[in-house]
Amino acid sequence: MKVCITGASGFIGHSLTGALEQRGYACSAIKRSLLYGNGDELADKLEGYDAVINLAGAPIIQRWTTKSKATIYDSRVLTTRNLVQALVMLPEAKRPKTFISASAVGIYKTGMTHDESSLQFDEGFTGKVVRDWEAASEQLSEHMRRVVFRIGVVLGKQSQTIKNLKPMFLAGLGGKVGSGKQAFPFIHIEDLVAAFVEALSNTSYQGIYNLVEPHAITNADFTQAFSYAVKRPAIFPVPPFALKLLYGEAAMLLLEGSFVSPGRLLTAGFEFKYPTIEKALTQIISK
Repeated sequence: MKVCITGASGFIGHSLTGALEQRGYACSAIKRSLLYGNGDELADKLEGYDAVINLAGAPIIQRWTTKSKATIYDSRVLTTRNLVQALVMLPEAKRPKTFISASAVGIYKTGMTHDESSLQFDEGFTGKVVRDWEAASEQLSEHMRRVVFRIGVVLGKQSQTIKNLKPMFLAGLGGKVGSGKQAFPFIHIEDLVAAFVEALSNTSYQGIYNLVEPHAITNADFTQAFSYAVKRPAIFPVPPFALKLLYGEAAMLLLEGSFVSPGRLLTAGFEFKYPTIEKALTQIISK
């Protein structure tokens, strides 16, 4: 199977590309410039592929300014619109049959519990970005199978979250963020890759799926498990005001959260390799 991937150079894209190639898939990255450029060139690039995986998106955890908000929005919504328009331009015989896109659990209203049937969406900037991101691929041909994964915090040895936190926890400077009571929906990179691979090969996969581990935890649970994994105490909580000074409005991404269930994946019989934070961190922290 021939697969085109946007965002292939990122942590998720790099991990997924490697795993697919090991399984015999022929993978090709779509350059970022093509996603903002001429539609004909993008259509030519997509011609003849069996599937498209859409992972493009600028980091959202950064200080939100007018400029950075535009970058965050356009890197997801505008690029997806352009991608879909290019696919629509292709004759059906030359068009990929499968479209799989990343999305985010940030679509959900914080402080609540959600499965895929929930319509309680965040009303702020994050919610708008994710709603528009998903809507951008709704115009695909009915003959294309569309799968959208709402992804939680992705954890792996090379994930930015682990890279940022591991030195602090090893130095004994780790701690919960704010109250620690906020939900922390997460997914191990190996389970994420396995879900994408399954969605490529299993034509029964269609529509929206929450891609998080089934065992819901809080930030305090994550902190405790991280502390245990590195065998260091975690007694230095991060005060909300410090995050607000650093990230401004975007601090809410770390101080708030929603509990999310992967209901449709469980119903489909998907087996999580790292369903608990303890299993996930044991594998990630080990040498």
